[in-house]
This record gives sequence, structure tokens and C-alpha cells, in this order.
Amino acid sequence: MKVTIIRRVVQLAVLVLFCLPPLLAGWGVFGLFAGSDEQMPTPADGVFFGSLSSSSVGGVTLFDPLAALEVFAASHSLELAALVGALLVLVVYGIIRSRAFCGWVCPVNLLGEGADWLRRKLGIAVPERTVPRRTKLVVAAAVVGLSALVGFPVFEAVSPIGAMNKGLVFGGIAGMGTLAAVLVAELFFSRRIWCRSLCPLGGVYQAIGRAGQVNVAINHEACIHCDQCKAACLADPVILEPAVDGDELLVRAGDCMVCGACVDACPTEALRFQLGRRPR
Repeated sequence: MKVTIIRRVVQLAVLVLFCLPPLLAGWGVFGLFAGSDEQMPTPADGVFFGSLSSSSVGGVTLFDPLAALEVFAASHSLELAALVGALLVLVVYGIIRSRAFCGWVCPVNLLGEGADWLRRKLGIAVPERTVPRRTKLVVAAAVVGLSALVGFPVFEAVSPIGAMNKGLVFGGIAGMGTLAAVLVAELFFSRRIWCRSLCPLGGVYQAIGRAGQVNVAINHEACIHCDQCKAACLADPVILEPAVDGDELLVRAGDCMVCGACVDACPTEALRFQLGRRPR
């Protein structure tokens, strides 16, 4: 089975997972609640509830690491529960591969792939890259700095990730303008510009991405240098070049989302997933 099919199932399952708590509590999605004469449980009473920014799982609160940094900067203080919750998320994704969040969980990436499909159907040609992918590291630092300056988490107020996730669960509209702008830019300006180059959360995960234990490995004897893997790459084709050019046996860049697009695209099965950082 192609990796992309499995990834689609996971992406949709994540969206459904966040919708389940209000549905199981007798509420609805998009923040809808019909009301009742009887006392009803709130979604927060269950084992799991929240959004991609902040969730409670079995009484343990988990935080998006960028959101936690913004809150710390805005409040000029450290809250132990938020720190622990953010570190738990970082450790889990760090062990797998940090930007696996972007490839397998983030709803904006799912929409971005939809924009890729629509662009192909409409025959719209856009540049492969227009902004350096490391720009998102600068954007992440700027977001934290600005949060400290103005006293509130600025990215959370305009996050396209929150627009889709929180809108579906809570019915909020914050970030919808950003999400619309991202989709327009994806369609008409540059392929994957948000996820590759501008998303500050992607920048946080990129910074620690090289430590991940799930990696794409290459068999140089099977590689025919057709570059189909680079054409399919969702992160940035340049991250594949050291492996394809014969200098590396693994894709080591912290930007790799382990999305499997390159693995699926390879006609000779020269690319595969591998556990661990040591070449085999």
C-alpha cells in the first residue's frame, strides 16, 4: 500500500478525533449546541479534548510548542504545566521526526496538497520555490519576540492551523483570513510556500528535525537519477540532493516530513523508510 494512502487516512483520522469529544457529549461540530432541558456533560469531561494548540489527554495537558513559547513570552513567565506539556510533544515528535507533524497531522498541509491537485487540474504553473525554506525559523523567532512585545500570543490569533482545527471543533473564525491567503498563494504564487518557507511552527520543528529516528534511506545502486522523488517532495526538493547525488545514504535535513511522497514516487523503489540514523 502506498504511504500516501496511509497518510491520508491518518490526516483525516486526526480531524475526526478532535470532533469526537463534542459529538460523544451530545454536542455538535463547528461549536454547535442545540440545548436541552437536561444537564449534559461538556466535551472537556471526557478522556480527550482540545485542539492542536492545547489538548487534555487523560488529565495530562499537551501544548503546541510554539504556542507555549508565545504564552511564555507574552506573560514573561514560565508555567510548569505548559512547559511539561510542550516538552512532551517535542519529545514524541522529536523521537519520530519533528516535521512528521507537518506531513501526517497538520490540516494545512492536507489543504496544500489539495491545492497542488487543483493546480494540476487547472494547468496553473507556479515556481517551485520563491522563499528560502529556512525563513520559517526567522518567522518563528519573530512571532515569539512580537508576542513578548505586545503581551499576547500573536500567531495563535491568526494561525491557519487553528482556523481549520478550532473552527471544525469550536466554530471559531480566527485565522480564516490567513488560511484563505495561504490557499491563494499556494494556487497562484508558489508551490508549498507556507509549509516550506513561512510556517513558524514548521520552523520550530525544523530546528530539531535532524534528531528523528524515522528516516528516508536510499539504495544508490537502484537509483536511476530520474528526479521523480524531487518533483514529489512536499518539504523542499533540495533536501533530497545529498542522498540522490550519492553523498549520503539518508535524507538528513531537519525539514524532512517523512511524508513518503518521495518513496511512493520512486519507480525503482530505491527509497525506503528506515529506523535509526545509521546508514544500513
